[in-house]
Amino acid sequence: MLSDRPYMRNDYPRERTSVLTWMLAAVLGAFALELALVSPWFRASDQLMRGIAVTIPGLSSGWLWTLVTHGLLHSQDNLFHVVVVAAGLFLVGRELEPLIGQRRLGVVFVGSLMFGAVMWAAVNWSHGGLLIGGMAGVYGLLVLLAALQPNREFSLLLFFFFPITLRVKHVALALLTLDLAAFAAFEVLGQKLPLDYTPSAHLGGMMFGWIYFRYLYRREGGTVKPRRTSSSIGTAEEAADREVEVAAPLSPLERRAHLRAEVDRILDKINSHGLGSLTLDEKRRLDEAKETLGRR
Repeated sequence: MLSDRPYMRNDYPRERTSVLTWMLAAVLGAFALELALVSPWFRASDQLMRGIAVTIPGLSSGWLWTLVTHGLLHSQDNLFHVVVVAAGLFLVGRELEPLIGQRRLGVVFVGSLMFGAVMWAAVNWSHGGLLIGGMAGVYGLLVLLAALQPNREFSLLLFFFFPITLRVKHVALALLTLDLAAFAAFEVLGQKLPLDYTPSAHLGGMMFGWIYFRYLYRREGGTVKPRRTSSSIGTAEEAADREVEVAAPLSPLERRAHLRAEVDRILDKINSHGLGSLTLDEKRRLDEAKETLGRR
């Protein structure tokens, strides 16, 4: 009978739209609306920027909501801006959401946006200007992921043809170095960078991600398992491949999502480096996932 099947019963837990999906929809939907409003039919560009973007006169007038809403605006002349934000939010968010949960993901993204806007305003108070874009939020999530699992690998196609694998700690360190150099050489002197690049906002987002991990994450119930040494788990190479794992309270749906994300990462590694590149622990995780995800 159909009622014997769990997914046909009313009490069967349905998967809800994730916070990450809503965040991506907000960024892309707001950009589509922005393009419509600044079109020749509406011509609302100036009004839109003044009411949503972060500006020094706006903050002086008490427009504190712009510390968040500026993340919904992106450059209309440079589509690369919104593409990078959306892609970064997706790539980092899908790795981080199973580890910290949906609520924390949203908190860190919004908090990084606000912290980045405050730091930008502090640096540019006498220079003026305008801040838009959600990149500070992405940077905050990236730093948190690097703090939780520094050896987590990303497999990407360089120029859509050449597969490369990067560890998240190396990506975060490279971006930090780039933004510090740009901040010291240009922005602190009041000089504008190409493509409206705003290193102070990026650095503020990174700072919030680190502060959240260092001072807030563990207070909210998140714990980090210590790295096991090679003497207890085989070779040193296998020990280096094991990442710092997070033991945060997760719901059954979040645990399954975490497991799916881990399986996707392992499959990406197989696709890039072959089956022989897997560690014993990764092979064990695949076997466990086959049993767990195969249950009804």
